[in-house]
Amino acid sequence: MSEPRVTFYSRPGCHLCDDARVLVEQVCAELGESYAEVSIAGDPDLERRFGHEVPVTFVDGRQHDYWRVDAPRLRAALSSPGR
Repeated sequence: MSEPRVTFYSRPGCHLCDDARVLVEQVCAELGESYAEVSIAGDPDLERRFGHEVPVTFVDGRQHDYWRVDAPRLRAALSSPGR
Protein backbone atom coordinates (compact mmCIF):
# COMPACT_ATOMS: atom_id res chain seq x y z
CA MET A 1 0.00 0.00 0.00
CA SER A 2 1.34 3.44 -0.91
CA GLU A 3 1.68 6.34 1.46
CA PRO A 4 -1.36 8.61 1.84
CA ARG A 5 -1.30 11.66 -0.41
CA VAL A 6 -3.05 13.75 2.25
CA THR A 7 -1.66 14.54 5.68
CA PHE A 8 -4.09 16.22 8.06
CA TYR A 9 -2.61 18.01 11.10
CA SER A 10 -5.08 18.54 13.94
CA ARG A 11 -5.41 18.81 17.69
CA PRO A 12 -7.92 17.30 20.11
CA GLY A 13 -10.90 19.51 20.95
CA CYS A 14 -10.57 21.63 17.79
CA HIS A 15 -14.00 22.16 16.24
CA LEU A 16 -12.49 23.34 12.94
CA CYS A 17 -10.47 20.11 12.87
CA ASP A 18 -13.64 18.08 13.40
CA ASP A 19 -15.37 19.85 10.50
CA ALA A 20 -12.34 19.57 8.23
CA ARG A 21 -11.84 15.87 9.03
CA VAL A 22 -15.33 15.10 7.68
CA LEU A 23 -14.50 16.81 4.37
CA VAL A 24 -11.08 15.17 4.09
CA GLU A 25 -12.64 11.75 4.74
CA GLN A 26 -15.39 12.36 2.16
CA VAL A 27 -13.10 13.61 -0.61
CA CYS A 28 -10.51 10.89 -0.02
CA ALA A 29 -13.21 8.20 -0.03
CA GLU A 30 -14.71 9.56 -3.28
CA LEU A 31 -11.33 9.45 -5.01
CA GLY A 32 -10.02 6.25 -3.48
CA GLU A 33 -7.26 8.06 -1.61
CA SER A 34 -6.19 7.62 1.97
CA TYR A 35 -5.07 10.20 4.47
CA ALA A 36 -2.97 10.28 7.61
CA GLU A 37 -4.02 12.35 10.59
CA VAL A 38 -1.29 13.72 12.84
CA SER A 39 -2.06 15.35 16.18
CA ILE A 40 0.13 18.33 16.97
CA ALA A 41 -0.72 18.03 20.68
CA GLY A 42 2.34 17.41 22.79
CA ASP A 43 4.82 17.88 19.94
CA PRO A 44 6.65 21.19 20.45
CA ASP A 45 7.90 21.35 16.86
CA LEU A 46 4.45 20.77 15.35
CA GLU A 47 2.85 23.15 17.88
CA ARG A 48 5.33 25.85 16.88
CA ARG A 49 4.83 25.19 13.18
CA PHE A 50 1.03 24.77 13.05
CA GLY A 51 -0.31 25.87 16.44
CA HIS A 52 -2.29 28.84 15.13
CA GLU A 53 -3.32 27.31 11.81
CA VAL A 54 -4.88 23.91 12.59
CA PRO A 55 -6.34 22.16 10.86
CA VAL A 56 -3.62 22.08 8.24
CA THR A 57 -3.71 19.83 5.20
CA PHE A 58 -0.80 18.77 3.05
CA VAL A 59 -1.19 17.13 -0.35
CA ASP A 60 1.77 15.27 -1.79
CA GLY A 61 4.05 16.78 0.85
CA ARG A 62 3.12 20.40 0.20
CA GLN A 63 0.93 22.58 2.39
CA HIS A 64 -2.48 22.85 0.79
CA ASP A 65 -4.89 24.53 3.25
CA TYR A 66 -5.19 25.69 6.81
CA TRP A 67 -8.10 26.58 9.13
CA ARG A 68 -10.67 25.16 6.74
CA VAL A 69 -10.78 22.56 4.00
CA ASP A 70 -12.26 23.55 0.67
CA ALA A 71 -13.63 20.28 -0.72
CA PRO A 72 -13.59 21.28 -4.43
CA ARG A 73 -10.02 22.57 -4.10
CA LEU A 74 -8.90 19.38 -2.34
CA ARG A 75 -10.67 17.25 -4.94
CA ALA A 76 -8.91 19.15 -7.74
CA ALA A 77 -5.49 18.73 -6.08
CA LEU A 78 -6.04 15.00 -5.66
CA SER A 79 -7.30 14.62 -9.22
CA SER A 80 -4.03 15.92 -10.63
CA PRO A 81 -1.04 13.61 -10.81
CA GLY A 82 0.78 14.56 -7.66
CA ARG A 83 3.78 12.40 -7.25
